[in-house]
Amino acid sequence: MTYTLGFVPETEQDLLSGYTWYEAKSPGLGGEFLRMFYAQAGEIIRNPRLYPIVHGRFRRCLLRRFPYSVYFTVENNRIIVFGIFRCARDPRMIRGQLGDRRKP
Repeated sequence: MTYTLGFVPETEQDLLSGYTWYEAKSPGLGGEFLRMFYAQAGEIIRNPRLYPIVHGRFRRCLLRRFPYSVYFTVENNRIIVFGIFRCARDPRMIRGQLGDRRKP
């Protein structure tokens, strides 16, 4: 099956926050963070049902090298990314934020 990938608007802010934080730590590291996210997004598109359901309908994919998780849903042939969160965050807060976000 061929999947399309979509993002809720808040995802852009999640990525920007991670990029800014890592770039402040070491120039170029923010770009590596973004590259890792886009590489992982490509893997999600190839086999989205490989990743476990962790909160209701949301699946989670852990980023390599960075302590972040990508939360997404699979609906028919469409994958919607709802957020990218640091793994150290309180799971209750993540669930709350995911519930507040609306698909495009």
